[in-house]
Amino acid sequence: RLRQENGVNPGGSGACSEPRSRPAQNQMQVPSGYGLHHQNYIAPSGHYSQGPGKMTSLPLDTQCGDYYSALYTVPTQNVTVNTVNQQPGAQQMYSRGPPAPHIVGSTLGSFQGAASSASHLHTSASQPYSSFVNHYNSPAMYSANSSVASQGFPSTCGHYAMSTVSNAAYPSVSYPSLPAGDTYGQMFTSQSAPTIRPVKDNSFSGQNTAISHPLPLPPPPSQQHQQQQSLSGYSTLTWSAPGLPSTQDNLIRNHTGSLVVANNNPTITDSLSCPVMQNVQPPKSSPVVSTVLSGSSSTRTPPTANHPVEPVTSVTQPSELLQQKGMQYGEYVNNQASSAPTPLSSTSDDEEEEEEDEEAGVDSSSTTSSASPMPNSYDALEGGSYPDMLSSSASSPAPDPAPEPDPASAPAPASAAAPVIPQPSKMAKPFGYGYPTLQPGYQNATAPLTSGVQPSNPVYSGFQQYPQQYPGVNQLSSSLGGLSLQSSPQPESLRPVNLTQERNILPMTPVWAPVPNLNADLKKLNCSPDSFRCTLTNIPQTQALLNKAKLPLGLLLHPFRDLTQLPVITSNTIVRCRSCRTYINPFVSFIDQRRWKCNLCYRVNDVPEEFMYNPLTRSYGEPHKRPEVQNSTVEFIASSDYMLRPPQPAVYLFVLDVSHNAVEAGYLTILCQSLLENLDKLPGDSRTRIGFMTFDSTIHFYNLQEGLSQPQMLIVSDIDDVFLPTPDSLLVNLYESKELIKDLLNALPNMFTNTRETHSALGPALQAAFKLMSPTGGRVSVFQTQLPSLGAGLLQSREDPNQRSSTKVVQHLGPATDFYKKLALDCSGQQTAVDLFLLSSQYSDLASLACMSKYSAGCIYYYPSFHYTHNPSQAEKLQKDLKRYLTRKIGFEAVMRIRCTKGLSMHTFHGNFFVRSTDLLSLANINPDAGFAVQLSIEESLTDTSLVCFQTALLYTSSKGERRIRVHTLCLPVVSSLADVYAGVDVQAAICLLANMAVDRSISSSLSDARDALVNAVVDSLSAYGSTVSNLQHSALMAPSSLKLFPLYVLALLKQKAFRTGTSTRLDDRVYAMCQIKSQPLVHLMRMIHPNLYRIDRLTDEGAIHVNDRVVPQPPLQKLSAEKLTREGAFLMDCGSVFYIWVGKGCDNNFIEDVLGYPNFASIPQKMTHLPELDTLSSERARSFITWLRDSRPLSPILHIVKDESPAKAEFFQHLIEDRTEAAFSYYEFLLHVQQQICK
Repeated sequence: RLRQENGVNPGGSGACSEPRSRPAQNQMQVPSGYGLHHQNYIAPSGHYSQGPGKMTSLPLDTQCGDYYSALYTVPTQNVTVNTVNQQPGAQQMYSRGPPAPHIVGSTLGSFQGAASSASHLHTSASQPYSSFVNHYNSPAMYSANSSVASQGFPSTCGHYAMSTVSNAAYPSVSYPSLPAGDTYGQMFTSQSAPTIRPVKDNSFSGQNTAISHPLPLPPPPSQQHQQQQSLSGYSTLTWSAPGLPSTQDNLIRNHTGSLVVANNNPTITDSLSCPVMQNVQPPKSSPVVSTVLSGSSSTRTPPTANHPVEPVTSVTQPSELLQQKGMQYGEYVNNQASSAPTPLSSTSDDEEEEEEDEEAGVDSSSTTSSASPMPNSYDALEGGSYPDMLSSSASSPAPDPAPEPDPASAPAPASAAAPVIPQPSKMAKPFGYGYPTLQPGYQNATAPLTSGVQPSNPVYSGFQQYPQQYPGVNQLSSSLGGLSLQSSPQPESLRPVNLTQERNILPMTPVWAPVPNLNADLKKLNCSPDSFRCTLTNIPQTQALLNKAKLPLGLLLHPFRDLTQLPVITSNTIVRCRSCRTYINPFVSFIDQRRWKCNLCYRVNDVPEEFMYNPLTRSYGEPHKRPEVQNSTVEFIASSDYMLRPPQPAVYLFVLDVSHNAVEAGYLTILCQSLLENLDKLPGDSRTRIGFMTFDSTIHFYNLQEGLSQPQMLIVSDIDDVFLPTPDSLLVNLYESKELIKDLLNALPNMFTNTRETHSALGPALQAAFKLMSPTGGRVSVFQTQLPSLGAGLLQSREDPNQRSSTKVVQHLGPATDFYKKLALDCSGQQTAVDLFLLSSQYSDLASLACMSKYSAGCIYYYPSFHYTHNPSQAEKLQKDLKRYLTRKIGFEAVMRIRCTKGLSMHTFHGNFFVRSTDLLSLANINPDAGFAVQLSIEESLTDTSLVCFQTALLYTSSKGERRIRVHTLCLPVVSSLADVYAGVDVQAAICLLANMAVDRSISSSLSDARDALVNAVVDSLSAYGSTVSNLQHSALMAPSSLKLFPLYVLALLKQKAFRTGTSTRLDDRVYAMCQIKSQPLVHLMRMIHPNLYRIDRLTDEGAIHVNDRVVPQPPLQKLSAEKLTREGAFLMDCGSVFYIWVGKGCDNNFIEDVLGYPNFASIPQKMTHLPELDTLSSERARSFITWLRDSRPLSPILHIVKDESPAKAEFFQHLIEDRTEAAFSYYEFLLHVQQQICK
């Protein structure tokens, strides 16, 4: 089974025993089918049919031609001077006590991160993306208080009725622990019975009615009665598709059991930490503590009394939960009936510590009390939900936390779900309940930011001080008078815009995030929108108000992004709320010097003695001036009390395809050269370990143990029973074996030159990688060039090239097997992330392969038609991307939790992660290029407060072995009028949230359903605005200024690769676009959705900015229409990952010669991918501008220079989204279509 090559005996004997790694981790049952299903999710399910295809694209209005010729500029991404060539700067280090050193070794540690008793989400649904948590169906026909949140299953469209706009109920989530006598207690019973009701088919918010079992599908309505599907769901008719689970069941299953945690902002000691050039010291050794997340679930009962310190240890699962599919890619589903693999983690749980501290009368503000016992789960460490929601009743006390088994010996038991009647949520979820968040499009009050990072200024005295003399946040907020806009002149964001008549919709400058309507002090202290932003900067006071607005409510996060300024705090006392575990922040209020009031749950806490000292001013008695209270983004260095085991070292494993196809592509040369150049730059410390595996039809291991004269290759040919030949010598210390590693990297590109192996045993290679990485965790980098064809996880081609341009059904967007998903969940449980580099010239079923990264918190990189010599631009991109990939910051064994003000709750998460408990995201790795989104609902009225806050905490182990917590806090006003809600819309954030939801909808139902739902999101929001706010004539298509770009962005999304129809799109290309939508931060996603167009043949220094002694021109944006192109000009289009320079046939020869280096248009080659460095002013300006754009993104974009009338111009013109194509509306036609739907 094992043979040796390269002349070195693997172990001195010809035969090799079969060393096995630790017992396999808990294997979660994952169904082989990936369609939506309603069966008990504990058992594997088979394939299920997708929802019926929806109506075809509406016929184009051929009578619409060029509708205006005036300048129409396009919004640009938020790129600022300070974001160019940002070098992480020195961070402020705060230490306790005046003379204390900046970093205290004892504080280096790991944070707790695991989950509560219901530790691992069940993953029986193998879909790569979870369906929209809230169906796009409209619940208008149901009562607004429905608590059921739909899962995104299609239903038939009914007539669009404007009258239902204001009544539409949004998807809602039901939770187990609700007070008796809940007003919605009858919602479930009435909806449980199978019944068919007409409801609007496509809406991002869920329907309130559901069918327990599939029923015969009624005939679709006639074409003239067909109704567009809506993202939010406001229609009055619906029908169920056979084979699809009922909406209600999905809603119940999806969200039951999460109310307690989600609504109560469960506290996790997750830390948001970003290794952004931070100086850290290696951690001190600490005892190893095994961590196992208990999977058993206990029962939660409705609260009967407030028990502030009662730990959250269990969650009751209604019987319906057993039928709900588990977490799907990018979406958080509150199912906890099954356990994921037992996780390894450096995180401990401090919730139990807090409880014991309180019982002992000890101040629990410090979470680092060494006297407290070591907690045993992520959820406990970070803290759970609001105690009053978790309090036990006399009849059903909360059980004590179960002891944690040894991860190496005992699998986490599956949660036992008690048959409990589901309790509906307190309020129906609003339309925005299921919408994706988007980058803000407009700035209401202030000028655009000039820096990508809002500096935290410790000089601000803050508003949290003493009772009378110093008003707290609540007093300040009350003084804002509810932020009503009626008493002041109408803000620009509410200016009515006639969309069909207004020509200059797009600004000529970048679209900035709107600034929340807060007082000056709060604005200065608020979190940067680049890290944390909400789709609505004015939060509706009630769910009913949100329902009326027909707008999505959610958050977009970029928690680990590179920062130039980051206060790093070293202290023995990390001050947190005793009740909800919120970290102290700028928006708490100090009652006096000894007490502070939590801004999320309003509990009054004691101020620890150590917190009275201010390290900045070296003064005592001013806790409100501490750096934690003066900065909305901070990073804490956690002590060893937050660790369950010593922080893991940085471990990197490279798994490389060396089949004939891979060797032909030539990627090995680029990879090995990049590794050699960046070997010393890999993040880590003296403990850093590295290993290599290669595979074709067999698996090759490399013994690089110190002392060998040359690398030793060990070949395992039995791919059906993979084992590790020498487990202790395959992962070696980077510095001790550096010479052997360099020898291997120099030899690898030529070792397989003559190979004839065409097969690829990717699955067995990944199984071996999992065994190798399980003891420590780390990062696995997989390079694959073809469809896996041998062993476990083999795949067959599913793409029909003849269907690439289909305008009907687009199939196979989900995985063909659950092998890669189950493997990823196993990896996640062992703190291992898998990053996939797919370099393929043929179909490789990315829909299946992507699961290995989606569920393990990895990254996906896709290089279509990759070839080292035939496609040099892709080869150059790979080289530059690898440099970023190998050297960027990285966090290991991370967990993230988002908390919000009491009354708000989170119900759906989007991104690459695994949900370990109801609201705890497990991130085996975290990188600065990863983005996340979360959908929100309003569970309780916010009438008692005028401000709400959101706080995200990311707990991770840095590459230097420190346990850190990065915390971001965002404060927003609460409003009571519909006009104020519209005034605060962040249109870019809304579009990005909708895009995430549409991806889920495409996977769970169909692409046509997702497209219809996107269209209906525009129809419903503009209809609601016209019928409730605007008093102007209804014959015109009116929108508030804050929403004027909404139709344009939705049209751009419909023409994006992920959702377009009628245009030839390879299946892998479409799936990759969906993967990008689910994992990119807002700023990068917006460039992909709506590219920026600039004219560059007339660049001047007027308005230019200076970046690193370089003058960068700032040309105005042009609208994306051929109307703006002239044959006498040259235009640059920034599509995020691709740049196009279109050169008109009549372009000035001076520009062609000075910038492109050719004498005239005819001499420009058909394939040109670089701008030469010429010593001319025009060349310097053009290269400076393009370099500035490139520096604003993590991955290097490819540059294509496109000549007018060349075949390559087709791809360029596809991005002119305002123009009509054979299969899609022009922007003007789309507006007419929206207006027609509103007037029905």
